Amino acid sequence: MLDALDSVRATRASAQARRTRDGQDKALTIKALLSYRLHVVANLLSRGAAMRYKREFGVSLWEWRTIALLGVDAPLSLNDLARAAGLDKGQMSRVVSGLAERDLVVRGADERDGRGVRLSLTKAGARLYDGLMRAAAARNTAFLGCLTKDERAGLASALAKLGAQAREFIRRERELAQKSRRSR
Repeated sequence: MLDALDSVRATRASAQARRTRDGQDKALTIKALLSYRLHVVANLLSRGAAMRYKREFGVSLWEWRTIALLGVDAPLSLNDLARAAGLDKGQMSRVVSGLAERDLVVRGADERDGRGVRLSLTKAGARLYDGLMRAAAARNTAFLGCLTKDERAGLASALAKLGAQAREFIRRERELAQKSRRSR
């Protein structure tokens, strides 16, 4: 019932957000923006994942992401892990400390940097990683299963194009910010 109501609201918001001026549609509300709509869906996916991983494995969403990243790319420095997860160093440090207290992550010396630390999963962390990835794979299969083969291909293509475009916008914004700083 709630999903149907949300769908009706989204349709109404999208319709209300468009006004014709000089023959062109103009989005007037945030709810009509692609970035906002993707953000809403991503949050719904993350919220469901967080609930399942907390219930089944006793980990938060950020703990799950940290374990998943270390399960693939360990050992990692705290900075590299934070960057990959999209967290700042302080937030990631708190997540890692909690996982280390539960003997899921171990800190080791960085041979390249005597002061640096490299993070890896412990044996218990690796077992948890395996269970989390099985659950993530099941969720992924269920989400992709509601799409046709053509829709899955279209989604993959659209996400790749949107990602490339977003990276280009970021690159241009950095250039403009540098030019702006130089002209001051």
